Amino acid sequence: MLATVHSCAVIGVQGIPVQVEVDVSPGQAGVVTIVGLPDAAIREAKERVRAALLNSGFHFTRQRLTINLAPADLRKEGPAYDLPMAVGLLLATRQVTASVDDAIFVGELSLDGGVRHVSGILPIAAAARTAGFRRLFVPACDALEAALVPDLEVYGVPNLSALADHLNGLVSLPRQEPVIVNPDGNSPSATFVDFCHIKGQEHVKRALEVAAAGGHNVLMSGPPGAGKTMMARAVPGILPPLTLEEALEVTAIYSVADALPGDAPLIQHRPFRAPHHTISHAGLVGGGRWPRPGEISLAHRGVLFLDELPEFGARNLEALRQPLEDRVVTISRAQGSLTFPANFMLIAAMNPCPCGYWGDPTHECTCSPAAVARYQKRISGPLLDRFDIYVEVPRVEYEKLADDRLGEPSHIVRARVEAARRRQQARFEHLPHVNCNADMGPAEIRLYCRLTPEGQALMRTAVRQLNLSARAYHRVLKLARTIADLAGSEHIETHHLAEALQYRRRYDQ
Repeated sequence: MLATVHSCAVIGVQGIPVQVEVDVSPGQAGVVTIVGLPDAAIREAKERVRAALLNSGFHFTRQRLTINLAPADLRKEGPAYDLPMAVGLLLATRQVTASVDDAIFVGELSLDGGVRHVSGILPIAAAARTAGFRRLFVPACDALEAALVPDLEVYGVPNLSALADHLNGLVSLPRQEPVIVNPDGNSPSATFVDFCHIKGQEHVKRALEVAAAGGHNVLMSGPPGAGKTMMARAVPGILPPLTLEEALEVTAIYSVADALPGDAPLIQHRPFRAPHHTISHAGLVGGGRWPRPGEISLAHRGVLFLDELPEFGARNLEALRQPLEDRVVTISRAQGSLTFPANFMLIAAMNPCPCGYWGDPTHECTCSPAAVARYQKRISGPLLDRFDIYVEVPRVEYEKLADDRLGEPSHIVRARVEAARRRQQARFEHLPHVNCNADMGPAEIRLYCRLTPEGQALMRTAVRQLNLSARAYHRVLKLARTIADLAGSEHIETHHLAEALQYRRRYDQ
């Protein structure tokens, strides 16, 4: 007898419905065949399903068993198909009699019949609703995450016996109530540094405020111990809160990467990722035999902080160039290509030379000019051109360190940043692909970054003297637009443009 049960595959961060066809037919007893491009975990599922059924009080067929995962040209991976295989077998052997055409099943089975956690639940739930399914059966521990998707009946399955009783109409599983958690914008994570505790460095804090207001990339350079890392870790505290749509985007990525915190189904704070410089290419960009999101995707809608930038491998640094422009990263394999979101703020920190004290007025640099040049050339010109803001971070004087007075707290800076972002949201409300000034393309720059005659004269001089590329020219205009938004100005004034220009890196440094 043939039974068909619906499940779902996760490709990238998208869910794709899969049909699990279970056929029990006369033939050699004990022969189990699984087809449809399964991986090793799926091929091993027959043993888990057999043990789970027997230990749950059901019988396993003694006839020939064939399981097909359709579409057959789509590669499947992971243990999430255990539960739909078991349900299909129960239906095919008439141990369960129920209509499941409107339901999707996902879950890994333990040998005693329990249903274990699987990754990618949120994309699966979204795909189920989009495809028109009414019910979703998931592991009990994943039900809260699945319930984030509205207009879907979600049931948490503790074990195979409880699911069979539910389908047979004996004892109903409790339906998971819809859970919509609004991101709490007033309580940044305690791991973030408050701006009030950063002594001195007022010009750097101003640069970071501008960057947060428009989503711009920042490169900080200075001697060891000047506070570069501390200030980078303070940036999430001044970023605007995630919208619900953004929170669901980020949560979907973390769900696929199996990196969701166990105590909350929804990511409520903007991500802050700070990988070590020894990270592999696949760890940073994403990849693997079955590609998974890398750090640049886990930083989506948040901050990617690269400390000691020149120490990162050249291949890793150059791989950042395309995501910084396109806001997505595409990973190609022989079986196809996957695209992951990668819309992040890049904040990087570096020393000016190997010893760290080149140009420092109090410490003598021990590096030769050739060593300094080699060190700085580890960062290519095309990558440097993608930083909107370059800022020197000098040593903090003793008088400022010993001063007991606190600086401006993060929540006040954050209020200004949120006001600037609201102006941008109103400006771009008809452009769904543009969320902040850093996302603007040439067409949007032409519309919203017009200069006064005085500003055009200043820009003409700057392009000639600073040898600005076309990309740098557009980035300066976007940065000036953000500075004007922070000032509450409808137009880009000359002093806004002048501040944006002074953040460009001089290549004679």
